Amino acid sequence: MKTMTRERMQTQTLTDHGLGIEIRGVDLGSDLPASVAQALRDLWHEHAVLVVREQRLDPAAFLRAAQIFGDILPQQLGKFSLPDYPLVGTISSRDLPTRDGKLHVRGENYHTDHSNFREPPMGTMLHAIELPSRGGDTQFVDVRLAYDELPEAMKARIATLRSTHVYESSRSPRKMAVLSPQERAEAAASSQPIVIVHPVSGRAALYLNTGRMEGIEGLPDDEAYALINALYQHATQPCYEYRHRWQPGDFVLWDNRSVMHQANADFDPQEFRYLYRLMLKGAPLRGLA
Repeated sequence: MKTMTRERMQTQTLTDHGLGIEIRGVDLGSDLPASVAQALRDLWHEHAVLVVREQRLDPAAFLRAAQIFGDILPQQLGKFSLPDYPLVGTISSRDLPTRDGKLHVRGENYHTDHSNFREPPMGTMLHAIELPSRGGDTQFVDVRLAYDELPEAMKARIATLRSTHVYESSRSPRKMAVLSPQERAEAAASSQPIVIVHPVSGRAALYLNTGRMEGIEGLPDDEAYALINALYQHATQPCYEYRHRWQPGDFVLWDNRSVMHQANADFDPQEFRYLYRLMLKGAPLRGLA
C-alpha cells in the first residue's frame, strides 16, 4: 500500500459558517499514518461534514476507511446490504419506488440517523460509486449553530426536555422502510434529550427527528408537536445549510450529533444512482442536565 504524509493534504471549508470541510490529496485506501488519521478526525469533529474527493474504494477498502473514525455499526436492514460484505449498506435508485414519475428516496425530510437507538450511530458515511448526470444532492444543517442562535428563553425552556424516539412516529412526515412484523416488534425505542452535548467538542446541539419523535415527555401532544415543529423550522433555515452536490468518487462522512441531513429525489429516475453506506457505533447521548 502507498503511504502519504500530512503535508500533501489540502483542505477548504465549504460554507462561511464553518459547516463542511473538503479534503484533497488523501487516499483513504492507502496506509495512512497516525498523524493524518488524527487530522481527519479533528477536522470531522470541528466541521461535522467531511468531504474527501476522488476516492476509489471497493467494499473492503471502504470498511477500512470507516475504521479511521470509529467502530462499524451492523446494518439494520439486510436487504440493503452487499451479499459478500453484509456490513456495507447500499443506496440504490433501483431499490426505490416511483410514483407519478418521481422517485421516493429513503431519507427525504431532515433527520438524524437511527435516533430511536439507545446508542444512536455517531456518524454516517457514503461513497459515490455511480451518479446521475444531475441532482441527488444531500443537504445538511448545523444543529449546533441553530442551538447557539436560539433566544435565551427558548434555550431555558428546552434545556431538560426529552422525547421518546420510535421507529416511525405517529406524526412522521415521511414513510420509513417497511419492516416485517418481527422486525417491527424488535425495533428500538429510546428517550433522548432535545439538547445534547457533543462528547468531543463539548458543543451543545439540537437533537431532532420529526420522523421518529413521539411527542415530548411531560407535555400535552398539541404543545409538544408545536414545539418540535418550531425547533425544526428554526434549525432547517438556509443560513445553517451545506448542500452537497455529489461528484464521482466522493467519500462523505457526517456527524449525527452535529447535523441533520436529508436526501433529494431531484434526478432522472431512468438514471442510476448508487452509493455505499456505513454507520459508526455511538454511545448514549448526554444532555445539558
